[in-house]
Amino acid sequence: MLIVKKFGGTSVANKERIFNVARRCIEDYQAGHDVVVVLSAMGKYTDELIDMAKDINELPPKREMDMLFTIGEQMSVALMAMAMNKLGVPAISLNAFQVAMHSTSVYGNARLKRIDSERIRHELEARKIVIVTGFQGINKYDDYTTLGRGGSDTTAVALAAALHADKCEIYTDVDGVYTADPRKVPNARKLDAVTYDEMLELATLGAGVLHNRSVELAKKYGVRMVVRSSLNTSEGTVVRGGSKMEKMLVSGVAGDADTARVAIVGLKDEPGVAFKVFNALAKHNINIDMILQSVGRKGTKDISFTTNEESAEEAVKVINENFSDFESIDVDKKVAKVSIVGAGMQSNAGVAAKMFEALYDSNINIRMISTSEIRVTVLIDEDKMERAMGAVHDKFALGE
Repeated sequence: MLIVKKFGGTSVANKERIFNVARRCIEDYQAGHDVVVVLSAMGKYTDELIDMAKDINELPPKREMDMLFTIGEQMSVALMAMAMNKLGVPAISLNAFQVAMHSTSVYGNARLKRIDSERIRHELEARKIVIVTGFQGINKYDDYTTLGRGGSDTTAVALAAALHADKCEIYTDVDGVYTADPRKVPNARKLDAVTYDEMLELATLGAGVLHNRSVELAKKYGVRMVVRSSLNTSEGTVVRGGSKMEKMLVSGVAGDADTARVAIVGLKDEPGVAFKVFNALAKHNINIDMILQSVGRKGTKDISFTTNEESAEEAVKVINENFSDFESIDVDKKVAKVSIVGAGMQSNAGVAAKMFEALYDSNINIRMISTSEIRVTVLIDEDKMERAMGAVHDKFALGE
């Protein structure tokens, strides 16, 4: 059996945890399995690198940031290989160049295009544990790129797909996927299994357990994922295809405070305006989530949309540079998204109404609404996010 194991920064934050991870990987190796390990940077080291960069240059070039970031993962994999060798097991660390992991050229948010698996297979045949840097790739210019926050999850799933691994285990500081963030909703409970579609929605909407692009890849290539804790041996949550795993109307509640609402007031009410606005934003790689367009009045209309806080100011800049014929533009960063996700919604009416009732009972005003077949998302005031999550979680009795 070939197993890909990914460990996040908290799992390798210090010497004790590095040896803990090494022993867990060695258990599978000694059971006769081939083991590929993907690591993130130790602890908060990436944040330290950001602080160093901004101490030198408040607006550092993205290419140079990617060059800097790759230090973190290379440190983790080298130390892990040393730990495994100390424990008497042959191991080798490889970075994005050595594998090689080919990506697009978007610095800071690249996407993996293909992975050369020959080097890894050669090392596995020599009965070594192979330890690969997460979060990074190389582009057509032979520059390092990074895959965005949480990108090590995507590295692991991409490797599992390229190597036709039997399973991909994602180890974090929680022991699975919960019905809500247990730090915000104390009575949240762990799920035994979720579908790819449910997990993709939860990851995109701020659940934080998995990188959403890793779930996209897992679904596309049929990679069997398991989310587990690196700090205990509990079974975790299986993420896989198929129909609804648990007979629940709603599987989880997610909250995302990294949200900003941008409102463009007084745009011309004519065909093509929305296309021009969102095409201009897309050209600058600004991801948009919720969109609301007002009914036209006196030849004008308003368009509001949400994006993450970091992209909001750039969105305003793009709009101002490309359009002049509107009244005003406003940014509100004191907002948050709260979402419910569940495959059971597709065949049940009244789910949205039940969510809205929970918010009404808690005197929480809804500012925008967005839906899909398995998701309902509302935009509310940021300071009410945790209260809203708890109210909705209780309304659907997810903790029971």
